Amino acid sequence: MKRAAEFARPPQDYNLVVPEGWFQLPLDPDDRDRSIVALAERTFRGVDNAPHLRDQFMRDLQRRAKDAYTFGGIELYLSTLTIGPVPLSSSLLISLPAPDEWPEVSDADELVEHLADGGIDAGAELGAVDLEMAGRAVRHRHREAPDPQAQLGNTLPATNLTYYVQVPLTKRWLMLNFSTPVEPLADQMVELFDAVSETLHWA
Repeated sequence: MKRAAEFARPPQDYNLVVPEGWFQLPLDPDDRDRSIVALAERTFRGVDNAPHLRDQFMRDLQRRAKDAYTFGGIELYLSTLTIGPVPLSSSLLISLPAPDEWPEVSDADELVEHLADGGIDAGAELGAVDLEMAGRAVRHRHREAPDPQAQLGNTLPATNLTYYVQVPLTKRWLMLNFSTPVEPLADQMVELFDAVSETLHWA
């Protein structure tokens, strides 16, 4: 694997390592329907008396996937992990916004300034960091009010962690958007999200 600074031309792809138990959902319209059905079957396996919940789950996921794809979403990961009967709900949306949807900034430090000028919530964390393989990035942790329609029925505040990583030798930025509504374990989940981000590398 090469570090970001070692590329002589823009990379063609990216890779990262996610925990076992995170379900990968491609957002391309040709692939996502099969994955949504597979995730619904896994989620409701052994539950025979709730077809309406399964249908609602699939509709919500379809809507979320379509919205994400419209705004440059590439793939979505959803956690199926549990501790006993308690689900460790979390998600990762990876997206690559089009250049005309992105501010004209040359590096991570300029992007930090741009985001700060737009206003950030009290208690939010915002700053430039170095990812070992992927290079300089912007890390933004903040809380978000619940949005059941956008968060698959979630009614709890969500802790979000977003990494903005500049694609080497381009003006494009890859975004890693992590989210969890598990408030009592938010700090531990963020540590996991940080660890996943550290595995990002270009190919």
